[in-house]
Amino acid sequence: MPFTLRIREASLAIACIVTIGCAGEVSSGSGDQQSAADPTCHPARCTVGFATRGDIAPLSGTPATRPLLDRLTTLDCSPHSVPPVQIFAEADPTSGKSQLFAFYLLDSTSFQPSVFTTIIRGLNDKAMRTVFGANCNLSTIGAVRLVLEPKADLPTDPNDIRAFIDVFTDIRSLFVINNESGWYEGWMIHDLRVANVAPPTNGHPQFGTITAEDARLLAAMGRGNNVPGRFFTVDGMAPRFPSPTDHFPDKVANIVPLNLSMGAYNALQQSDAHNYWEFNYTTNWIHPLYELPFTGGFPDASPTEPADTFLDGEISFRQSIVPGNEPADDNRSPRLAVLFGDNPDRPRDPDLFDADVPNQREFRQRFIPSGIAREAFLNTFERLASFEPRQRNLTQRLLDGYKAAVALVDTNHDGIVSAIEGDVDTANPNCPERDNTCIYLPPRSFDRFAVTREINDGLLAPRFAPSTRGWVLSGRLVTGFPQFGTSQDEDSDDR
Repeated sequence: MPFTLRIREASLAIACIVTIGCAGEVSSGSGDQQSAADPTCHPARCTVGFATRGDIAPLSGTPATRPLLDRLTTLDCSPHSVPPVQIFAEADPTSGKSQLFAFYLLDSTSFQPSVFTTIIRGLNDKAMRTVFGANCNLSTIGAVRLVLEPKADLPTDPNDIRAFIDVFTDIRSLFVINNESGWYEGWMIHDLRVANVAPPTNGHPQFGTITAEDARLLAAMGRGNNVPGRFFTVDGMAPRFPSPTDHFPDKVANIVPLNLSMGAYNALQQSDAHNYWEFNYTTNWIHPLYELPFTGGFPDASPTEPADTFLDGEISFRQSIVPGNEPADDNRSPRLAVLFGDNPDRPRDPDLFDADVPNQREFRQRFIPSGIAREAFLNTFERLASFEPRQRNLTQRLLDGYKAAVALVDTNHDGIVSAIEGDVDTANPNCPERDNTCIYLPPRSFDRFAVTREINDGLLAPRFAPSTRGWVLSGRLVTGFPQFGTSQDEDSDDR
């Protein structure tokens, strides 16, 4: 039976690989996303001078960013430990202010309710609230700002993957997580699109493309959605993004997401949360995709079985604390543990990406560049004719597709993409630019954002990925407006 037919028949089972949502809140009762705190409950005072701050006042100058201004003002005039984080320019004054070019507005209304976001009778209606309901049930909302660092030796175009970008997240009404190494984590989400068609080279698709035969098979799926440029869907139907009417695992979205971590954080005393993260080619890396079958949100390999890896006992079934390109038992061998394990005298440190001496750079990365992750998903979902056409097992296609994608930059064949191998300036014959430019996705291609509730389970993938079952907030990218200066003063980080 053609593989495309197997995907069509298994659309419900396979669809649970794709539940990553757009905007969200199903709260405990407050439908007023913009309301200030009830003054009879917990008095809140707006920060004096907040509206005239150098990173806030410019937001009123364009209609596109006024919703962001409204959201940040709402956060500031709600109970908080600190106001929304001030943006300092990461450059000397002669280079100018940091440039806002995109943002996300977050809430909890557009994905399936869970015990994290609402009261569900019989599950948490008699229990202490753990995420929502802070500040007398004030709705859980947030904002994420993306600004370009204007340093003289860096690109001024945020679409240039060599640009350095700062990401600021501010949230209200998230309770502090008290135990079991819990935290919240932000994720920028790239939804897979159908790749452009190009002739193969040496019998293999060119980087980032599919063949004409791949395109023919994709277009024959469902109702013909899967043509180049559109969001890829596992059933060939029109894209369905997460919805509050979803029911995991049988009624879920049909798109395929890649999740880029914004790092972990916790809430402050007044249930406000704030996070700063740097987006550049040293951080534009995705978790190892081989973890997905073991998070509890990935469908079974067989379309005839229920799409529930939890019931099959597969959560954390395989982990690779020692880096590698697959979740194999060999990753735990003494030889590899010595070569690539977390050496106490030379601890693994992803911040050691640059060094004047190459052997001081980190070489045991578990993550992979975002464009390599996309390449792995192209192998898995879109290259139905050009990559393992007889392999119909979804999990096996993912594992094989991941290994093949990593091999495109793994020049020493150890299964790991080191800092040197992943450096943007490293030569790469697979990229049109002949360097590593193509192995990174630009920031504007991350069209959604989510915040998850995490527990330290040893995995780097989002909890219950790729489903929305660990979500507490989400939002869509807003961009396309002319970038403009939104910062005040200079920061003290001279690295």
